[in-house]
Amino acid sequence: MELLGFEVKAVKAGKVSLAGAFAVPRGAEIWLINMDIAPYQAGNAPENYKSDRPRRLLLNKSEIAEMIGKIKERGLTILPLKVYNKGNLVKVELGLGRGKRGPDKREAIKKREASREIRRSLKRE
Repeated sequence: MELLGFEVKAVKAGKVSLAGAFAVPRGAEIWLINMDIAPYQAGNAPENYKSDRPRRLLLNKSEIAEMIGKIKERGLTILPLKVYNKGNLVKVELGLGRGKRGPDKREAIKKREASREIRRSLKRE
């Protein structure tokens, strides 16, 4: 992953969020979108720094071709699963996922509403 110096420090300090992040191919490269890296020291970050800016993933050509092929063939999405350090490098573990369909979403909404009702009833008591 291509990072700025202070972003590397922030990732090593654990100031990274993968919630809502995904990767997309652009030309012959793959970019990680919506990964949030908070500034390591807010005062030292550049004033125009965007914490969720797109970041280029450093993959070799065969890895890029394989990922693009799977995305187009099966309708999958590339998702970052975890960020970790290996020596002086910051690496991202990627996985392929399929979006939820209609019935799956309805089931998730039912579970969320049920848990919300339980919490409300517990607060009243």
